[in-house]
Amino acid sequence: MGQMPPRYPRDFHGHGADRPDAAWPGGARIALSFVLNYEEGGENCLLHGDAASEAFLSEIVGAAAWPGQRHWNMESIYDYGARSGFWRLHRLFTETSVPVTIYGVASALARNPAQVEAMQNADWEIASHGLKWIDYRDHDPKDEAADMDAAIKLHTEVTGEPPKGWYTGRCSVNTVALAAARGFDWISDTYDDDLPYWSRIDGRDQLIIPYTLDCNDMRFATPQGFNSGDQFFAYLRDSFDALYAEGVAGRPAMLSIGLHCRLIGRPGRVQALRKFIDYVQGFEGVWCARRADIATHWAANHPPQPRTDWHLMERADFVTAFGGIFEHSPWIAEGAHALELGPAHDTPQGLHNALCRVFRAASDDQRLAVLRAHPDLAGKLAAAKRLTDESTAEQASAGLDMLTDGERAQFDAQNTAYVAKHGFPFIIAVKDHDKAGILRAFERRIDNDNATEFAEACKQVERIARLRLEAL
Repeated sequence: MGQMPPRYPRDFHGHGADRPDAAWPGGARIALSFVLNYEEGGENCLLHGDAASEAFLSEIVGAAAWPGQRHWNMESIYDYGARSGFWRLHRLFTETSVPVTIYGVASALARNPAQVEAMQNADWEIASHGLKWIDYRDHDPKDEAADMDAAIKLHTEVTGEPPKGWYTGRCSVNTVALAAARGFDWISDTYDDDLPYWSRIDGRDQLIIPYTLDCNDMRFATPQGFNSGDQFFAYLRDSFDALYAEGVAGRPAMLSIGLHCRLIGRPGRVQALRKFIDYVQGFEGVWCARRADIATHWAANHPPQPRTDWHLMERADFVTAFGGIFEHSPWIAEGAHALELGPAHDTPQGLHNALCRVFRAASDDQRLAVLRAHPDLAGKLAAAKRLTDESTAEQASAGLDMLTDGERAQFDAQNTAYVAKHGFPFIIAVKDHDKAGILRAFERRIDNDNATEFAEACKQVERIARLRLEAL
C-alpha cells in the first residue's frame, strides 16, 4: 500500500451554497446566542501561579505582560468585571428575560461563588472556558489535556454538574480534538460558519457551534475596534438585519454576541447592549437561546449524516469508485487521487474539479484517447449491449435505446460522417438533450473545424463526468 498523497485538512465547503434550513423552533427566522465570558479571577496573574501578569482585553490598550510582577491596575480592571460589571449585566438580562450562555473559566468560577449562584438562579447555561484564561498555543497536548480534565473536575465541584459545552478561546491546533475526545455536546472554538455543523473527529461526530470575534465587545479593547457604544450597537444591528433578511428569504442562521463583564459591563457601553436587546425584541421570529438549546435542536433536527470522505479513500478504492467517470480512462482518477485533496473535494463539484484538472493537464494525444474511448451514439456497441453501465443509462435517458429504423439509420450516417471528419466519436451530454436536440447538435457541430470541435468535445466529456458524479 503506497503512502497517502497530500491531504488538506481545512474545510472550505461547509454547508455549501444552499445551506440547510435550520428549522428553528416556531419557524424563527434567526437564532440569537448571547455569550458572557466569565474570566475574572482566571486570567494570568502571579497569584494564580503564572509567570507574568495579564496583557489581554482590558482598558489598557497595548498593555504588555509584566514578568515576575503583579500588575495592580490590570488586576483591578478585571476585579471590576466581577464586582460591578457582572451584576449590571445580570440585571439587564434577567429584566429582559434573555437567556445567556456563560463561558466560565473554572478557576474564575471557583473564586466567585455569588456570581455562580446568580447564574444558576437565572437558569443560565454554564459552559467551560477552560481551567485558566491563558494562551494554549504553545502547550504540549498532554499538558493542555491535563488542564481540560482539571477544568472539568473543578467546574463540576463548583457548579454541581460537568460542563456540556466547551470554548477555550486562546486555543491551540489541538484544542478541538482534545475537547471532542471528552464527549462535549458542543464545542465553539471555531469562527467559520453562521450555522452549527458536525465535524468528524477521531471517528466521532462532534457538533460545532461556531462563535464570533466580530460581534464581540473585545473590540472595545483592540486596535481598530469599537470606540463607542454606538459603533457596537450599529454593528450588532447590521449583523442582525442581514441575517434576519436571510431568514425571511428561507435561509435562517444564527448570530452569536460575545460579551465580557469588564468590557460591556461598563456604564458607558452597556446601553448599547440594552438598545440592541430592545431592537431585536421588536421583531417577530427571533429565537434567543442558550447554546445548549441550539445544540439540542440541531442534534434532533439535523443529526449527523453519512459522510463520503472521498479524499481519504485509498488509491485502489478511489480508482474503483471513480475510474469510470471519464469513459474507460482510469488514469484520470489515479491522477486526481495524487492531488492535494481535502474535504472540499468530497462533493460532486469538488471531485469533478480534481478530475478535470488531470484531464485538462493531459496532452492532446491523451485527451484524444479519452474522446475515442466514448462509444458512438446509438451505434453498434449499443446494439450489441456492450456499453458501460454509465453510457447505457445515459443513452437510454434520451431515448436512444428505442429508435425507429429510420432514426437509427440517421444516427449511423451522422456518426460515420462525424468520425470521418474529426477522427473521434460525436460526444454530447445526452442527459441535457432529447433525440431531436442531439440530431440538431450533430448538424450544427459537424462543420466546425477540428480544433473547435476538439475543444467542444472535451467540454462535453467534462459535463458527462459531472452528471455521472451527481448520479452517485
